[in-house]
Amino acid sequence: MSRWLTEQELASWFPLAGVMLKLNPALDSQLQRDWDMTHFDYLCLAMLSEKQDFTSTMSELAGRTNASLSRLSHVITKLERRGWVCREPSDVSRRVTMVRMTDEGYAKLVAAAPGHVETVRSLVYDGLSAEDIAALERVMTHILQRIEASGLRSSC
Repeated sequence: MSRWLTEQELASWFPLAGVMLKLNPALDSQLQRDWDMTHFDYLCLAMLSEKQDFTSTMSELAGRTNASLSRLSHVITKLERRGWVCREPSDVSRRVTMVRMTDEGYAKLVAAAPGHVETVRSLVYDGLSAEDIAALERVMTHILQRIEASGLRSSC
């Protein structure tokens, strides 16, 4: 027997579905217009910028960006061609590939960050209270954990 959504659940589901469908294209649009990169390109560089020596294993970067290894590999190849990252063999294991952000990649990230952060702020955070932001974090973390625990794979 199907567990249909209640009226209240439907009332929250439709806006959530709208956010899922519209937020990433809106972020892509700004970054592509201003910096010739996608939101996912930016996210990869941002995650690398938080690592010591701007270096991560491909597996860890895939986890931090919520992407499959195949999608990440495709994007890292594109970023390599632009000179923003490079792949290196691991010192620990031949089966592990490291990815490192180059100085050029870091410069691109630093240049793109102010406009991207302003877009995120204007689309997501402006007008929200501290309590709203805390609730958003709690709810999004819950949903992400449920998705990860489900074992269902996304195509990204």
